[in-house]
Amino acid sequence: MLMLLRFKTLLKGIILPPAGPLLLATLGVLLIKRRPVLARTCLILGLGSLWLLSTPVVSDAVTGLAEHYPPLDLRNTAGAQAIVILGGGGFRVFAPEYGGPAAEPLMLERLSYGAYVAGKTGLPVLVTGFHSEAGAMRDTLQRNFGVDARWVDDQAYDTFENARNSVRLLQASGVSRVILVTHATHMWRSVHEFTAAGIEVVPAPAGLRATRDFGTTRFLPNPEALVRAHAALYELLGEPVRAFLAASHLRRH
Repeated sequence: MLMLLRFKTLLKGIILPPAGPLLLATLGVLLIKRRPVLARTCLILGLGSLWLLSTPVVSDAVTGLAEHYPPLDLRNTAGAQAIVILGGGGFRVFAPEYGGPAAEPLMLERLSYGAYVAGKTGLPVLVTGFHSEAGAMRDTLQRNFGVDARWVDDQAYDTFENARNSVRLLQASGVSRVILVTHATHMWRSVHEFTAAGIEVVPAPAGLRATRDFGTTRFLPNPEALVRAHAALYELLGEPVRAFLAASHLRRH
């Protein structure tokens, strides 16, 4: 499993921006003397796509393709028995300012929203990730928001295992309906995985697409826009893979 995780991480890093477009542009540089037409095409596609995906107007459009659920309506949470917060988004094993593990900004956004929903509903929380990640989620949730995780799954390396492990823990406690917290671009795939694992889901997407730049700045590249495009492209590519694996029964809950 660890080897598969490393392979997936490597493949993700090679294909998605910024590495993917930069590798394409590098290929163009290497071919400039032998295949000038192909080289120019690679350079234009590589550098051009990197520029476009770094602009808020294009990044937001790509993000919109990956988001499928509206904001959580708390009136629709009746019958939910727990909140599940998915890992992902980065963490530090040791943050000097806290003297322990801490969530990085994207993970922190999920935890912050999960804590908000927990405060509004009074429901217990489950956090799921891998080893140190799950520990960082638990500690950050308690330290920063005063919310104690009732369940901690630290054996999940991907969304499939997030769902499988979480459902096993929750069903053992009689939980059959949960509020699921993850980023809006990741929610579509997550809902499918949790539903397939045998639990009812109320989607609670965090980090929904919203206008962050105005006027001409929407057309100027910035690193935050590229990060959003990267996440959206990952989900747009990941969903067909999930559907194939589910249909082929190569993975079983």
